[in-house]
Formats: sequence, structure tokens, C-alpha cells
Amino acid sequence: MFVLEAKEIEKKFKKSQVLNNISFSISQGEVFGLVGLNGIGKTTLIKIILNLLLQDKGEVTIFSNPNTDLKSKSLIAYLPEKFNPSPFLKGREFLELSMGYYGLDYNSQEAEILCNQLGLKFEALDRRISNYSKGMGQKLGLISVFLTRAPLLILDEPMSGLDPSARIALKKKLISYKADGNSIFFSSHILADIEEICDRIGVIHEGGLIFEGSSKEFISKYPANSLEESFLSAINL
Repeated sequence: MFVLEAKEIEKKFKKSQVLNNISFSISQGEVFGLVGLNGIGKTTLIKIILNLLLQDKGEVTIFSNPNTDLKSKSLIAYLPEKFNPSPFLKGREFLELSMGYYGLDYNSQEAEILCNQLGLKFEALDRRISNYSKGMGQKLGLISVFLTRAPLLILDEPMSGLDPSARIALKKKLISYKADGNSIFFSSHILADIEEICDRIGVIHEGGLIFEGSSKEFISKYPANSLEESFLSAINL
């Protein structure tokens, strides 16, 4: 059984074909990275997976259930690229609200552990989000998805706004989360991060999925010294 499966997804905006016949799957305990230039359709695909945007053709299943099914939604935790929680809430209040959506109680001890892991001062949760920096807000969003313990995380540019030490901490946490049998789907244009932690990648270019497989297989197909150089070769830049 696939944790996530997309079949022949197509999406057009006016006369522009953004996604064309996109198909891929993610297995349990796998980290899958979606790679592509900015504005190429990564976020559009994620919105379709989450049923936030209707595709023109194709279907998406989450744990073998249609992505329109409420049961599917309860198995996913999502962090958008532009994470903007209410500035009037305190960090702790946001986490309590987020857990409530899943029918879970807020666990202060787990939140403190995650704060320490991701480099956010635990006391910051008692401050209003309006006083957070971009990096602090991103860490709060990441803490919220990890607290759900959802078996599938969908993260759109999760490294956004993080300094180098926080990026390292997040990569360690993602690897740990995967080790517990969970699956992670995330998009990024930081190819070094993709290469380091992803079991497989999908490369989108000009509306199509031009590759699905491991980073090593991609570099073998487009010979180069790094995933970044292989990517540039694949898209003819």
C-alpha cells in the first residue's frame, strides 16, 4: 500500500499547462523530495494533493483512500510555504488550536522537547506570534506538525527562513521522524538538503515529471559532480 499516490494529474490555468500527466507514489517510511525551479508548479501539485485545488484530470489517494475523504485528511500534517498564523495568538495558543483540529491534547513536555531540538526558546511560546521573527514562526509551524505525529507530513519549502544551524536540526528531526515509520513529502529548491535526506526525488520541469528515483540514479542519468549540477543539466541550463 502506498502512503501517497498521484495518477496522471493535470492542471491548466487559462492557456498555461502547469501540470501535465504527473504520476508518482510514496511508500511508508520514505522521504520523498519534490524538486523544481520556483514557479514551476510544486505548490500547485501540493494543493491538489491536499484537495485545496481541484485538478483537471487524474486522482490522488492517501493511504488508499481518495484525498477528498475526511479520513485521508486526518492522516496528514501540512506546513505551507507561506506560513502565517494569527499574530494575535501566543505560540502556545496556536499549538493548542492546531492539536484541537486533530482531537489531540496539547502536550507541553513534547513541545518543550521539540523547541529544544529545533532551537526555539520554550519561553517564546508564551509570546504573541506578532513578536516572532520569520525563523521563529517557521519553527513554530514545524513544531505543530511534529506534535500531531501524523503518519504523513507534507512540507512546502520547510527550510524557508531557517538559519544554517536550524536547517541542520530540522534535517536530523526529519530523519528521526522517518525512523519511527512515518513518511515525509516535501518540496525544496535547496538541492543539497534534498540530496542529504531524501530516499527518492521527483523532478518537475515544464509541467512534467521528468524523473522519479534516487538522487544517485538521477546523477547517473545526468552525469555530474552533484545533484545540483545534474539538475541544471537535466533542464538544459
